[in-house]
Order: sequence, then C-alpha cells, then structure tokens
Amino acid sequence: MTSSHEGTQPGSSEPGRRPEDEETTGPIIRDKRRIDENGEVRAASDKPADAAPAPAEPVAETEAGEHPDTVLAAERLADLQRVQAEYVNYKKRVERDRAAQKDATTARVLESLLPVLDDIYLAREHGDLEGTPFEKIADKLQSTLAKQGLTEFGAVGEPFDPIHHEALMHIEAEVPEGSEGTTIVQVMQPGYRLGDRIVRPARVAVADPS
Repeated sequence: MTSSHEGTQPGSSEPGRRPEDEETTGPIIRDKRRIDENGEVRAASDKPADAAPAPAEPVAETEAGEHPDTVLAAERLADLQRVQAEYVNYKKRVERDRAAQKDATTARVLESLLPVLDDIYLAREHGDLEGTPFEKIADKLQSTLAKQGLTEFGAVGEPFDPIHHEALMHIEAEVPEGSEGTTIVQVMQPGYRLGDRIVRPARVAVADPS
C-alpha cells in the first residue's frame, strides 16, 4: 500500500505551489557597460540617446551691429597707433634734448675761452699780432672755433640792437652818414654767437646822430 505522503524529490517544488511563484535565488546582473554588444556607446541613463545637442548661444553684437571681434581689433589697432605716436614724440624729444645739451656744453667751453679771444681781438686792433709767430696760432684757434659754430659779431657803424649789443658808454661822436638811430661807434669786446644762441653780446660804445 502506497503512502499518501510521497517523498519530495530533490529539485521538485512544494505541493500546491506553482513554479512561477517560486523566488529566484540566483544572482541579479545589471549591465553597466558603456559599450553595447554592437560596439556603440550607450546613451546616458538620464538623457535619451536621440536627444539633440543644445543649440549654441548666439554671439552678442554691439549696439551698432558690429561683431565683438571687430570692435576688439579696432581697439587694439588704436592702442598700437597711440603707442607708436608716443614713441615717435619721445624719440624727437630725446634728440632735441641731446642737441640742446651738446650746444650748452659747447657754449660753456667757449665761454671759458672768451678772455683769450678778447686778448687776441685787442692785439689785432693795436697791430701787436702782425708778423709775429703767435699770429698763426691765433688764426688757427679762431678757425677751429668757427668750425664748431662760433661766429663773431658787432662792428662800428652797425645800428645798436639791445638784444645783441650791450652799451657800456653813450658818447657824443660822429656816426656814419645815413644813420637814423643809435649807432655803434666803438667796440670794446666783440659778441659771439653759437648757432642761434648768443654766447655773449657785443660790448660797445654808442652815439646818436646829430
């Protein structure tokens, strides 16, 4: 006689329970690979694979409708032109200052030689140089100074000019015919000019027409 309770075979489900109701006891596998079986990149889980890329933001334009790159290029060009103009002005100013400094240095040297030139002038006026060895030395000295731009001015008969002449005496004397104003009648010390710069005015005696 067969027993009503048959033994449960290994692997069989319990009586009265369907196989689909049984719990799955195996491991759960989730595929997190970025590359699928076709070798393509998987779409992000929070973004649809066919989602279109966000449109690029339009480049802002100025009120005049110019592109920012054009405005920037114009600003850079203006800066460059301003720097070039400043450099040119700086170079001119340096050259002008250098020339003025050179003239000032030369003038100081010539001023130190004025007493020697005055002695030469007086010696010539009195005829003390003529025929002497020192005459050639004096000529060479004055020639060398002339090459440096030094010129002598002030002579008898010239109209008196307070800018170029210093009147040491105002005397009664005959003036050249045709003179209409105060005139130089005697030169004590000639004046000297370096270019447009007066190193020393001529020191003279003057007289008025009678």
